[in-house]
Amino acid sequence: MNNNQVIIAGGGIGGIAMALTLHQIGVPCIVIESVRELKPLGVGINIQPNAVRELHDLNITNQDLNSVGLQAKEWALVGLNGNEIYSEARGLEAGYKWPQYAAHRGKLHMMLYNKLVERIGKENIILGTKVTDYTNTTDGVEVHVEHTTNGKSNITGFLLIGADGMHSNVRAQVHPDQPPIHWGGALMWRGTSPAIPIRTGASFVGLGTHKHRIVFYPISPIDPKTSTATCNWIAEVTLNNSAGWDESSWFKSVKIDDFIHHFADWNYDWFDVPALLRKADIAYENPMIDRDPVDTWQDKNVILIGDAAHPMYPTGSNGASQAIMDARNLGAAFLNHGVNASALTAFDKQFCEPISKLQLLNRGAGPFGLLNLVDERCGGNFENINDVISPNERKEFMAGYKNAAGFAIEKLNSSKPTIAKNAKISA
Repeated sequence: MNNNQVIIAGGGIGGIAMALTLHQIGVPCIVIESVRELKPLGVGINIQPNAVRELHDLNITNQDLNSVGLQAKEWALVGLNGNEIYSEARGLEAGYKWPQYAAHRGKLHMMLYNKLVERIGKENIILGTKVTDYTNTTDGVEVHVEHTTNGKSNITGFLLIGADGMHSNVRAQVHPDQPPIHWGGALMWRGTSPAIPIRTGASFVGLGTHKHRIVFYPISPIDPKTSTATCNWIAEVTLNNSAGWDESSWFKSVKIDDFIHHFADWNYDWFDVPALLRKADIAYENPMIDRDPVDTWQDKNVILIGDAAHPMYPTGSNGASQAIMDARNLGAAFLNHGVNASALTAFDKQFCEPISKLQLLNRGAGPFGLLNLVDERCGGNFENINDVISPNERKEFMAGYKNAAGFAIEKLNSSKPTIAKNAKISA
């Protein structure tokens, strides 16, 4: 019986950040991941400055991050007629001490995974194994797993951290009566295409209305031979969701012709949306989904983090960042309280309620809520945005979201490290 370890269910970005954190503070751990081989899957994501700071403190350098993404310089919203609604500098350009990164999710995931293998050893990362359920015991937790190739077994440890995503088996046991996955009607198509970056060359641009829009941003440097970068895009429309999601899959590959008609006339003198979509090698379709917030992430010696705890609409570019922050804040709780259920309770008490509010902010469109206001006031078409919504109102709206998401610039720049350098759990 091996009780001197923490068990992490899930080897995604949140689970790996948790394992890297535990290794940093001197806590043995194992990671259990259901897929048999990790591959660089997915498209683009953003890592906000608060999470980049935590990666730096884990000795993940800008050189590492530059190998999988691009430092972001601007965030902008543009109306249907191409006129600007709002823009602001991001990352170092905005005065943060740490950059913001637009990265290829799969490449970021694999880079972090390779770092973890170097630090804790491949023998402590169990692939092709799924956590099915668990049993709290008097001195820890017994985790029941199912192996792809050789049946079932049990693994014991101090604690179980459920980082197993939106469809978490751990969450299903913590909250057996949870409502089903929530779909608000938005349907997304995602992909990457080679394109010439616009505006700053590293700008995140949201174009359209809150019910009909496309988001695009580069996730690689410009190739000097082609003058193009890899551009991530998310095309989105809102449908009638009264019948619920009736497809068999939450995520599937589709042909561009299946959805490009929604954006057929979105051709501007500064950007050709149909051409961008046509250049994609592949596109993925999935509904914009989340789950209702819960009142606790803890069940005795078990805690949830990341999408298992608070799955969010991807409207705030904050899902992966929040998973990283969860891992770091839980690590800080271990330093303050020890590797025990008391640390889980302290973490849950401090973060469950505010992050639940952030979940609902994202469900209400997050920073894209500005598009809702513009639509309500002018239908999305305008000549001068100041006649529709004042500069102060726009600025205050965005400041409110950044504060809720934990990357308000003044507060972040002046804050102490989440985990002090060289901090270790006392023997």
